Amino acid sequence: MIGARSPFVGLVALVALASACADDESATSSSASSSTGGPTGTGGGEQGGGNATSSAQSGPGSTTTGAGGSGTTSGSTTTSSSTGGEGGAGGEGGSGGSAPAEVLRFVALGDGGEGNDTQYGVAAMIANVCEARGGCAFALYLGDNFYDDGVDGSGDRQFQTKFEAPYADLDFRFWVVLGNHDYGGNGAGYDQRKALHQVDYATMSTKFTMPSRYYTFNTPADDGPPGSVDVDFFGLDTNWIMYTGESDQQDFVDAAIAASTSTWRIAYGHHPYISNGQHGNAGEYEGIPFIPIVSGGNVRDFMEDSICDKVDVYISGHDHNRQWLSPQCGTEFIVSGTAAKTTGLVGRGTDTLFETDESGGFLLVEIEGNTLTGEFFDQNGTSEFTRTITK
Repeated sequence: MIGARSPFVGLVALVALASACADDESATSSSASSSTGGPTGTGGGEQGGGNATSSAQSGPGSTTTGAGGSGTTSGSTTTSSSTGGEGGAGGEGGSGGSAPAEVLRFVALGDGGEGNDTQYGVAAMIANVCEARGGCAFALYLGDNFYDDGVDGSGDRQFQTKFEAPYADLDFRFWVVLGNHDYGGNGAGYDQRKALHQVDYATMSTKFTMPSRYYTFNTPADDGPPGSVDVDFFGLDTNWIMYTGESDQQDFVDAAIAASTSTWRIAYGHHPYISNGQHGNAGEYEGIPFIPIVSGGNVRDFMEDSICDKVDVYISGHDHNRQWLSPQCGTEFIVSGTAAKTTGLVGRGTDTLFETDESGGFLLVEIEGNTLTGEFFDQNGTSEFTRTITK
């Protein structure tokens, strides 16, 4: 058994109520409007079974792969505007050409788990954009993988109807983390048994990859093209952080980040630190800062202690829109929660460089050496916003 049962089950009703309401660096940002077409294509190839390679258990519910050495991340960012260009056909020197092997390219999207037309449409456009750019290595899948109440076992049919089938044409791994709906309770997210079914399923899938509830992996050691940039990724279980604080997970993440000597450090999880969506900012989720756990105070504390100025980028879902928040505390914060649905932006007093709630879509990330570029696409292939960060 991974992890421990929450001591806060008595607050389930409150959580259910809230859930129902459900570093040196420079940076350049631009908004653009262009379309990416082309036939559906394949990405970086399947990467074996559902478990991460060269993995080792490190604390309850955790797996670490590929991280080593020592190092820290620090610095400042500046932002300037530039004119956007062609989305799908640009970037790597034209439509259809193969990108240099050293470019690491992946997508990030969350809140899929519906098996609906939007999920299929977003998946098809990911295939088109990835092919046009020269292939994607993998996806970061940001939680709420199965609406509305998670799965009932590793053999649950929803693994096929809401994951395998929608993403059948994407020939790369999904590195998956858990969301509140994956923990059951119709989004209240208190039943850890349901979450563990997804860890079990990962041992049987060539695409659905979740070594444990929280874990790390490295490129190119564990995924991505040979010779690509050294990046450490930290997959978080923010739902259990929200419930319990989970000191074991925080100890694991702190140690892994402290040991990292990679050029880039990217963390990803379900819950945002800052957001202008309906769920909003950690510590004030749902606009109710006065209710413990429900407010996301544990998530806020975790982010401020272990993520801020320690990783370069944190990517989340939970709010069903796309946002690139103005950098805070030495880290870039991104919300990409439109894999299958949208909900409105309500404004939580947080500055953004870009935000939209108009359609399904995803984030494309390309990293080459000391340069990281993130680009939002909608489900029609329109390039909406691009931001480049150079260390």
